[in-house]
Amino acid sequence: MRYFVWALRLLVFVAVLMFALKNTDPVAVKFYADYVIQDVPLIVVMLATFVLGTLFGLLLTVPAAMRRRREAMRLRRELERLQAAADGKQPVVAPEAIAPMSPL
Repeated sequence: MRYFVWALRLLVFVAVLMFALKNTDPVAVKFYADYVIQDVPLIVVMLATFVLGTLFGLLLTVPAAMRRRREAMRLRRELERLQAAADGKQPVVAPEAIAPMSPL
């Protein structure tokens, strides 16, 4: 399976490389307020767009990752509390008795 994944990655890389090498013509990049950059290779524009899209996509995953990390820490603390209670060091108290669960 590992070799299949690497072969697939190599195939995608070669396809993207061939596409990029065929699109090296200079283009004019137009921004707002009539700001124009002339004769930029299309491959540079495509690479910049890909990098910006990747960065925005990663930024969108940050809140979910932080939420999962907080939940994992809460579950670890709960596990430690239950293990300590099982050893007889601390009485078992339901989390709802300490802080009632919200309806959301």
